[in-house]
Amino acid sequence: MDTQVNLPIGADVLFLMLGAVMVLAMHGGFAFLEVGTVRYKNQVNALVKILSDWSVCTVVYMVVGYYVAYGNGFLAPASALLGDTQGVELVRFFFLLAFAAAIPAIISGGIAERARFWPQVLAAALLVATVYPFFESLIWGQRQSFQLWLEGFAGAGFHDFAGSVVVHAMGGWLALTGIVVLGPRMGRYGADGSSRPFPPSSIPFLALGSWMLIVGWFGFNVMSAQSLAGISGLVAMNSLLALAGGVIAALIVGKNDPGFVHNGALAGLVAVCAGSDVMHPLGAVVTGAIGGALFVYMFHVTQERFRIDDVLGVWPLHGLAGAWGGIACGIFGLQGLGGLGGVSLMAQVIGTLLGIVVALVGGFAVYKLVDLTIGVRMSQADEYKGADLSIHHIGANPEERQGP
Repeated sequence: MDTQVNLPIGADVLFLMLGAVMVLAMHGGFAFLEVGTVRYKNQVNALVKILSDWSVCTVVYMVVGYYVAYGNGFLAPASALLGDTQGVELVRFFFLLAFAAAIPAIISGGIAERARFWPQVLAAALLVATVYPFFESLIWGQRQSFQLWLEGFAGAGFHDFAGSVVVHAMGGWLALTGIVVLGPRMGRYGADGSSRPFPPSSIPFLALGSWMLIVGWFGFNVMSAQSLAGISGLVAMNSLLALAGGVIAALIVGKNDPGFVHNGALAGLVAVCAGSDVMHPLGAVVTGAIGGALFVYMFHVTQERFRIDDVLGVWPLHGLAGAWGGIACGIFGLQGLGGLGGVSLMAQVIGTLLGIVVALVGGFAVYKLVDLTIGVRMSQADEYKGADLSIHHIGANPEERQGP
């Protein structure tokens, strides 16, 4: 009898655990996407950063961030933490931690090749302890009465099912603040203003990272239901179609460039997160396609016109495509366009803009604080030598001569 009573709870524990592990695997995707994009002399650093940031943020989010976001802490005996729910709150923490740790993983790709190791780890910890969970508390934590106010003002709360804004836009705009504080890499732009791009070191590794992220993303989106009873095939379908739309748009706009194609898939998935549970599948295709095209176009604008040295293009990929996803939810989620309804375009615009403001203010505060106190930029000598040898004292292929 007890087994029958506890079976639904056990199913939710397993459901959340599988989702958490799939999102954890996405961090390997973040790592290999960066490994394939940066130059040979910075590949080891990319791998070490992602795992180190994950580990530090696990502790920080457990001690501070999760409490800020949801008001729940873990300073209790293990028996109390387990309770009579088989530890479902513990695996929910694991699942939401994987989202929180995506923030420094996103940022890592933007500030690659010139950030000092421990200062960037410190900045990541501060962001996951304060800035990210503060916005998370407003949207998913239902704290500070923001959602109640928005419902009264706009007719609906801010809807972000799987984090187009809460995770991706926040990560992308936070990355932008770090990129601006650090400045461009040595030699990236000429004295005459010319752009001197550094080609990716390994398209196969870049593609591997993209595929790892794509597969894990179905855990990211579908398991955002956070219970087996809430699972929706519509979320899986919309994720699939947004992925395809992003690839096709990036393939066309990016003129067959493999980097754009593999990142276009991710841009489509970023964009559909918010409304994946309410959009019609055709709306998901359009949302993903616009996300993919937006990424390609704004990558060029960012790098060449704005002279912002965003190594992996994380601001257009996560920041802009994520913001588009927040707004798209308020368009294609409407019943008049085949969606399930329950969303407001005004609420989506307000929530998206608030996320951008929180990220910009909080990001500049953290990176400026770290930069002014201990310094966040590598020395010219270390940057020239590369992060692998100057920080970790070994190259990705130590038996071979490292490239420039």
